[in-house]
Amino acid sequence: MQQGISIRLKRAVISGGLETAAILKNLGVMRNVAGLGAIFTLHHVRPPSPRTFAPNAHLEISPEFLDRAIARLKRDGYDFISLDALPDRIASDRDKPPFAAFTLDDGNRDNLDYALPVFARHGVPFTIFVTQGLSERTHSIWWETLADLLGRLDRLTFDFGMGMESFDLDKTGQRQAVFARFAAYVHAHDEMEAIGRIDELARINGLEPLDLVRSAIMDRKELTQLSRHPLASLGAHTVSHRALARLPEAEAAAEMALSADYVADIIGHRPLAIAYPYGTADAVSPREARLAAELGFSVGVTTRPGTIATASAAALAHLPRLSLNGHYQKARYASALASGIPMRLMGRRASA
Repeated sequence: MQQGISIRLKRAVISGGLETAAILKNLGVMRNVAGLGAIFTLHHVRPPSPRTFAPNAHLEISPEFLDRAIARLKRDGYDFISLDALPDRIASDRDKPPFAAFTLDDGNRDNLDYALPVFARHGVPFTIFVTQGLSERTHSIWWETLADLLGRLDRLTFDFGMGMESFDLDKTGQRQAVFARFAAYVHAHDEMEAIGRIDELARINGLEPLDLVRSAIMDRKELTQLSRHPLASLGAHTVSHRALARLPEAEAAAEMALSADYVADIIGHRPLAIAYPYGTADAVSPREARLAAELGFSVGVTTRPGTIATASAAALAHLPRLSLNGHYQKARYASALASGIPMRLMGRRASA
């Protein structure tokens, strides 16, 4: 119960902040905080599918919202550029309209089925970040496995390292609390081992994690098809989707390099951009930005929220992005985020 109240309160606070930022933008206040432009990050783009338990709902938006968000940014005067063109845009003359670049992580099939038609209708370029292990069906998506598993069960038993524990799952709040417990477990332990134990738990309960991957993620053939579209680009997103900052340097570099090799084999040339899995401060560090530059990437993106003011070569490998969140699907929120006002209200400046 307490978990549900806390989540609702947090969303209300965020909605209030976005509404305030939208009002300030419409009033012409704080015009100087937007910077040169913004990179948006998305995951799923698909029609709404009501579910009683949806802990990953923040990772999916509707095609209609994407359409409205792009139309609003057009009205605001944004230029839409590919991520590969971002370094030249930043280095070029400043007397240009602000830019917006769209990126989508993981290679979800709905990006091909639902996002591509929206981008094509507006003539907007976009980049899909490919996780090799998902595309090749050798790795699972632990957050999707958990959502499906916890949505099925009324009770679950698991050992988080302190002995077997049992959890009632007959209410959404209980399921959400257990989901958060598992997420903390994944990020606090050896990630491969933790995910392996989640996969094992799922199989014991009649759920095959790789079936979820097959149903959700584009395979090599589909990625090849998508890459031939003139508006589409593919970027690297590692092999296993583990937090790179928590891996030994040689292993992190291998994850990045092998992912680039996989994408290069699909598109015929080395990708210029990489998205770091999770992209949070504890999942990607300056070390990964250095490795990206050494491996030949010209752009590296995090999920650290922010707009872009200017960027050195090092900063280009550690850029912020703005999330189009499934809980806040209003076009004025996309406009407000791109304005830079929400981040400034939180005491953050555009990325330099």
